[in-house]
Order: sequence, then structure tokens, then C-alpha cells
Amino acid sequence: MLNLKALRVRPRILFAGLVAGLALLAAPACNAPPEEEVPVRVEGATAATVNGEKIYVSDVELEAVARGLVPAGKKVKAGDPEYDTVLNQLVEQKLMAQEAIRRGLDKDPAGRRRLEMAAERILGNLLVENLVAEDVTEDQIEAMYQKQVALQQDDDEVRIAHILVDTKEEAQALFERIQAGESFESLVSANSLDSATRMEQGDLGYVSPNDEPAPFPLVIANTGVGEVSPPFESADGWHILKVKDRRSRAPKTREEMRPDIVTFLTLEQVAKIVRRLKAEAQIQQGEPGLDDASATPYRLPDTDTGAGDAPADKASPAPEGTEL
Repeated sequence: MLNLKALRVRPRILFAGLVAGLALLAAPACNAPPEEEVPVRVEGATAATVNGEKIYVSDVELEAVARGLVPAGKKVKAGDPEYDTVLNQLVEQKLMAQEAIRRGLDKDPAGRRRLEMAAERILGNLLVENLVAEDVTEDQIEAMYQKQVALQQDDDEVRIAHILVDTKEEAQALFERIQAGESFESLVSANSLDSATRMEQGDLGYVSPNDEPAPFPLVIANTGVGEVSPPFESADGWHILKVKDRRSRAPKTREEMRPDIVTFLTLEQVAKIVRRLKAEAQIQQGEPGLDDASATPYRLPDTDTGAGDAPADKASPAPEGTEL
């Protein structure tokens, strides 16, 4: 989920909606961080031979990772439950494929078209994996993580107290007395006009700073715990504010956030290349000669990135203040 923060105006966008239908395409490549990908060996040690056709150990390893049976980078070997399960399934798959070929199903027009479409899906996934490997860098991941930590800390709850008076001069005089050594609390009951908090030493309890009217958020942000702010004016009068405590949820660790960050950055790259390819392609609907109507220009619907339209040759950057 993406959370756009700007003075507490928070339109929500489904994370998967970043590039709509491309999420499934990108998912296999995003599950494993780039540096943890299993090395792809086209050939190598043979796991089994089925009617003269080989299944390689690397095939078993990659399939085990793809099915989520083992984490990326973990080796599996004969005798491991995951290895034996996957190898048995690959043997059965190989046998069924050989039988389909024996029956000529790969020569059937519908069969050929389905094989072509399967090849297109695989090539699309290979492209996504390539984007992850080349365009989703550790520097990008770290930069996004730092932004996310900052945004999570924006959700602080702060316990504050205040003294409310009519004029700037009164507020300045009280502030100078506090600076000279008098306690904030000792001055509240005799001076504050806020009857609701006067007997509570001005305590307003815990608040979310950005939920407060201006200029409270800025004053709170610039006042440390235990400190008292210089006088400031609001619609109610002049205030002196004390920050008594801050509390917030602990930010997620980098490793906890990494899968979402990699997915987010990958989908940005996918959206970028799809927009470029669509802009450069010549796409028509229909085929002349099949019916009386001529072929008509056809435009694929724009991929919804959730961030508005963007030029075809530019990736949609993560919106400023975007929380995953």
C-alpha cells in the first residue's frame, strides 16, 4: 500500500495498482533479491534422464526456488525432501510433454499458439529478471529505505503542554521567566487562559503533530523533548509550548522492507519500458482481408501507475512522501 503524506492529506493507492496487470509478471523476479539469485546453469550435473532427455540438477534447484520450497541461494541435493519432490514432478512433466509431442499436439494450430504465448510469458519474465539485475541497485534500495524510515517516524505521537495568553508581550515575559529558571508547570495555573488544561499543568496529552492546526506542527517539530518553545500565535491567542514526550512505532528493518522496496522499484522499471515500447510500436486491431472492415488503429490502454501520466521515455519516480 502506498501512503502519500502531505499535511495529513493521505490519498491511498493500492501497491499492486502501481502498474496494474504487470504485478504478476514482475512477481517471480521480485521474490528473490538480485544478489541472492540462484546462478543459472543451462547444463551441468544430470539429475535424471527420461527417454534420452536430460533433467539437470540446476533445473531442480531453480524450480525448488520458484515454488518457494527453498530460499534463493540454498543448495538442494538428492535425498533432500525438496529435491526429491521437485525432481519427481519434473520427471512427470517431461513424460507428459513427450507424450503430447508423440500425439502431435505441438503441431496442432491451437497447440502451437499456446506454446508461443507461453514462450512470450517466459520471455517477459526474463526481461523483468534482467531489469531487477541491472536497474534495481543497492543504492536505490538503500535510498528508498531511508525515505521509508523517515516517513514512519513522521507518525510520532507527542505529549505536549501549553500556556495560552492574550498578547505577545505576556507570552514573551513568561518565556523569559522560564529561561531564567522558573518551571513551566509553576506558571500554568496562574497565567494560562485555557481553563480545560490550566489545572492539569497545561497538559494536552499525546497528539499527532500533523493533525494539529498551524503553526503547531512546525513548532512541535522544532522543540525537543523537555524543551519549551518561544512564543507563537494561533487563532486562539499566544502560546508557549512544552514537549514532554515522544513515542512512535519502531521502523521496520531494511531486511523486512527489502521485498516491498525491490518490488516497487522493479514495477517502476517495468512501467517505464512498457510505456516506451507501446509508444514505439505499431499496433493494429484486426487484419485486412478477414472481413469487409479495414484494420483499425488500436491503442493499448495506458498502464495505471497510480501516479498520473508520465512521458513515454521516463519512469514514474516514487512520489515524494510515498510510504510502502
